[in-house]
Amino acid sequence: MKLLLFIGFTILFFHNANAQLVNIESQRMQKDSVRFALKSDLLFNYTDNNGAYILAIGSNITTQVKSKDLNKIFFFIGNYNLIRSKDEDFQNSYFFHLRYNHKITDFFRLESFIQNQNNTLLSIRNRSLVGAGVRLKLVSEDNAKLYFGNAYMYEIEIQKDTEEQFNNHRNSSYLSATYAFPKTRLDFTGTVYFQPLYRYIANHRVLSQLKAEMPLTGHLSISALYNYSYSSFSTTTESDRSSNLKLGLTFSL
Repeated sequence: MKLLLFIGFTILFFHNANAQLVNIESQRMQKDSVRFALKSDLLFNYTDNNGAYILAIGSNITTQVKSKDLNKIFFFIGNYNLIRSKDEDFQNSYFFHLRYNHKITDFFRLESFIQNQNNTLLSIRNRSLVGAGVRLKLVSEDNAKLYFGNAYMYEIEIQKDTEEQFNNHRNSSYLSATYAFPKTRLDFTGTVYFQPLYRYIANHRVLSQLKAEMPLTGHLSISALYNYSYSSFSTTTESDRSSNLKLGLTFSL
């Protein structure tokens, strides 16, 4: 019964923070002429059967602000997720990411970012990073776009069991494709990330993600998100794997 409850709540309340590698591409707001945009949701559920309870909290906010000339973008993501029973936590995590994007030309952009995330259930329970790099628009059509990005990251990781701290220099590259179906207004995004250490490529992270979103009204959309992530550390540390599906409604301004 606990396993069934866990699967059900994971599908309803799962957000990107459950993985050690978070796909920022799926959260970007492709609104070329809009200076301010916001998406937010808050989910809460409490069930108690003869003292056996399940508490689930899921919150998420994504906001984007552009300069008057539309060439500078500040982008923020934050979320918190908790799924708790009397005996254990199935999920307890938070995440925030702040990114600055500066458009130099239609093809070339510069980016910098900071990020912190914590997940008490994974081998690396806390990860903080700062980074900077480039973003290239390889394809720009009315309904289709293709981006490639590459960045340097300095990260600090804390292991769950030993509290050992790792200070790493890591590369991050990604390829992201978006397509908008004009008749149905369905937006599709697919992204692949690869993040190895510079000194030891066997220590790396991979994320593959598919996202689909379709508006129901001017401010409400239905969305589906599938993630697969893999984190390989060293021969003495257990690797992390995560696969999940998220279905839900999104409110936007």
